[in-house]
Amino acid sequence: MKKVRAFIISFSAFSVLWFLYFPIFIIIWFSFNKESVSSFPIKHYSLDWYIKLMHNQSMINAVEVSFVIAISSTLAALVIGIPSAYALHKYDYFGKNFLLKLILLPITLPGIVTGVAMLSLFPLMGIQLSLKAVFIGHTTFLIAIMITQLLARFKKLDPYLEMAAFDLGATPLQAFFKVILPNIKTAIIGAVLLSLVLSMDEIPVTFFLISRENTLPIEIYGMMRRGITPEVNAVATLVFLISSAAIFISLKFNKEN
Repeated sequence: MKKVRAFIISFSAFSVLWFLYFPIFIIIWFSFNKESVSSFPIKHYSLDWYIKLMHNQSMINAVEVSFVIAISSTLAALVIGIPSAYALHKYDYFGKNFLLKLILLPITLPGIVTGVAMLSLFPLMGIQLSLKAVFIGHTTFLIAIMITQLLARFKKLDPYLEMAAFDLGATPLQAFFKVILPNIKTAIIGAVLLSLVLSMDEIPVTFFLISRENTLPIEIYGMMRRGITPEVNAVATLVFLISSAAIFISLKFNKEN
């Protein structure tokens, strides 16, 4: 009976994973199709579509815009997130529990709600639809990611480390930079990598706030409206590989916490 139950559980788990990842494998496979139209079986294999991507100026510009937005918004979220997470962990004050729940809103709300809300608010603040607006939109939800990731690490940190630093004559600022930060560096690296991936893949908020320039996901969406070609498959494959690598590295660092 135990063997039957184990087989059913294993088969169910494998079936779910196959259902989730089989389409991705198909995309990777068809990205090597030499023909301009995806067809099965593939008659000729080639790297032509990857080479074509390297000469696609609009795609290169979209990648550059995505990197600029992802790096800048991640750095901004990091600067705000580290002291915020430390303050939430160290101090008790009125409304703290409510604030902790409020921080999760940018993560739990659908992206379309956040995008529409910012689209309505930014003109009232004099912020036009532009990369600046996209930067603010990405930073908003990345702050929530950064705080939740770092707060979990702060809760595991030995409180006696900071006390020992104070006993040895360190100021609160010295204790923070020389004791606290070195002990949460793996969590910081993991949170940064996760934030970069989420920013690079963000569509709803970007769609409502961007103007003439395109980020990589928006550019891919525009290409798909003309039909799925091996070039789209090649782009999707590269995004999948880079995102997967960053997520696995992030998980590795988080496990070390």
